[in-house]
Amino acid sequence: MTSSAPGGESRPALGAAIVCYFIWGIVPLVFQAMGRLGISPAEILANRTVWAVPIALLFVVLARQGREVLAVLRTPRTLAWLTLSSVLIAGNWGLYIWAVNSGRVLETALGYYINPLLGMAAGALIFNEKIDRLGYVAIGLAVLGVAVQAVAVGGLPIVSLALAVSFGGYGIVRKRVAASAQTGLLIECLVLSVFGLAYVVWLQHAGGGHLGKSLPATAWLLACGPFTAVPLVLFSWAARRIPLSSLAFLQFLGPTAGFAIGVMQGEAFTPLRALSFVFIWGGAVVFAAAAWKRSRPELKATELVEPA
Repeated sequence: MTSSAPGGESRPALGAAIVCYFIWGIVPLVFQAMGRLGISPAEILANRTVWAVPIALLFVVLARQGREVLAVLRTPRTLAWLTLSSVLIAGNWGLYIWAVNSGRVLETALGYYINPLLGMAAGALIFNEKIDRLGYVAIGLAVLGVAVQAVAVGGLPIVSLALAVSFGGYGIVRKRVAASAQTGLLIECLVLSVFGLAYVVWLQHAGGGHLGKSLPATAWLLACGPFTAVPLVLFSWAARRIPLSSLAFLQFLGPTAGFAIGVMQGEAFTPLRALSFVFIWGGAVVFAAAAWKRSRPELKATELVEPA
């Protein structure tokens, strides 16, 4: 008999999801540590694409998906979709790295709070998914939050919206791709590493690279691989094994950690800006409640079957 947490999800899967979101939550501190060593966002991004390849390859080997990778490489249409997803995720990564090293951690947190609500709206528009009343309330609260944030910062929160749209677009594209998470990640990293490796080699040759310059800088750059690939694989593994309601709550752990980091680091947090987050948090709570409501039939069905 497998151990189960309340709601029928396996404890290992729940633990994997928590670890995944914990890693994503503390990533700003990792990029900031590299920034303090003089490593530019472009160099961080380039190394991230390069050193994620061996980690992604390892996961493909462990999952025995080598034939799937070869099949994707021989399918131009699938390869084109994964190239597009590579561009979107690279843009998301690059903007995020720049933002957390520019004193904009709170803006990144806002972006990832908005993302699941934006995903709900995109699902309705693109995939004809139904939105219930709670869903409309969640989206409405998010819109209010963005509007208040725009007043608070004197303009639209471009960084937040760009992060939400790029990651949301990435999710939409990946949903259309007939490839597993491990295979898709490896292909994306291979596509990006062509440009990343060229930039790293050029930078090292020009004397501006930090690989080998010092032990801390080299260690941080090499760590970009695990910090990129491991949480993505943990997420894909957990997402297939725990209910949507659990994921709905857990996915807000990352931006909550980012929010705490931004506040503790002294980023401007005016009463008006706080009000914008109140609306966003309200939308997040309603979103999670809607997901829990939708998953109740699944939970009841799970409770009727004793796991073997």
